[in-house]
Amino acid sequence: MSAALPTSSREWHLVARPHGWPKAEDFALREAAVAAPAEGRILVRNKYFSVDPYMRGRMNDVKSYTPPFKLDHPMDGGAVGEVIASNAEGFAVGDHVLHGLGWREIADMPAKHAVKVDPGIAPLSAYLGVLGMPGLTAYAGLFEVASFKEGDAVFVSGAAGAVGSQVGQLAKLKGASRVIGSAGSDEKVKLLTEEYGFDAAFNYKNGPVRDQLKAAAPDGIDVYFDNVGGEHLEAAISSFNLHGRATICGMIAQYNSTEPTPGPSNMALIIGKRLRLQGMLVGDHAHLQDQFVQEVAGWLASGELKYQETKVEGIENGYDAFVGLLRGENTGKMIVSLV
Repeated sequence: MSAALPTSSREWHLVARPHGWPKAEDFALREAAVAAPAEGRILVRNKYFSVDPYMRGRMNDVKSYTPPFKLDHPMDGGAVGEVIASNAEGFAVGDHVLHGLGWREIADMPAKHAVKVDPGIAPLSAYLGVLGMPGLTAYAGLFEVASFKEGDAVFVSGAAGAVGSQVGQLAKLKGASRVIGSAGSDEKVKLLTEEYGFDAAFNYKNGPVRDQLKAAAPDGIDVYFDNVGGEHLEAAISSFNLHGRATICGMIAQYNSTEPTPGPSNMALIIGKRLRLQGMLVGDHAHLQDQFVQEVAGWLASGELKYQETKVEGIENGYDAFVGLLRGENTGKMIVSLV
């Protein structure tokens, strides 16, 4: 047991359910008491926590694949930190762990809910992105859900984000004939082609997505990895070759909509082209975890796989980081740093 434990910890609470875009008054940064861990539990000082698009859905009081955040309770999400007190076998003070109690400075949890990580393999923050949930999402979504095969032409929306940037690179590493990405700024477009090796990329704000995709993929696409929905999905359906496959991973374009969002107007093409559009949740693909870490760690070590992170410093800026993510202000994984 550590002798000098902190007596309090700041944590973010959801205090009102956002209507449309989240507002600062929907959240509160509150102080909570910290005590020594009970039997079977550990205390972790968080170094980084994750903000992710799916968290917007958890702020609504609706039945979904994951329970909504409770009002006036700390929110949760991916985090990495250092064990500062342990009352559990197999965990020692100084161990680094990945766990699900983010949005707070100190996490008190059952040890069975923490996984040790090695800062010698990759920086700790990478376990929230390229080696974490977004990375596994990219890996499973491309190879298992979309049934990617060598020679496929791949289109990725939200391509400069944590998931999208990895999808495009994985496709190139596995022999894609062409990889196209869309992003929300000219700087991100340049990053995709110059840093991440995409064959083509476009700024979706510069004109109709359908027209820009047709120009970037004149021979059509075989795989679409959808992080955006809306106009992007309609454009992909238009550009698909026969037997095209789409992984429907996210629809950030409509997360803050207060009215029903119209679907693609060209869905009749799904029939003639014999398309497969499949939704995915990363939790369904845990069996790929070991294979994913082994393969991706190798590509990271060799320099073949590149990644970027946007770090927002300080727990007091957690809300700003989350809203910035929804606005597309991040390049790569958006992370809140507490170090």
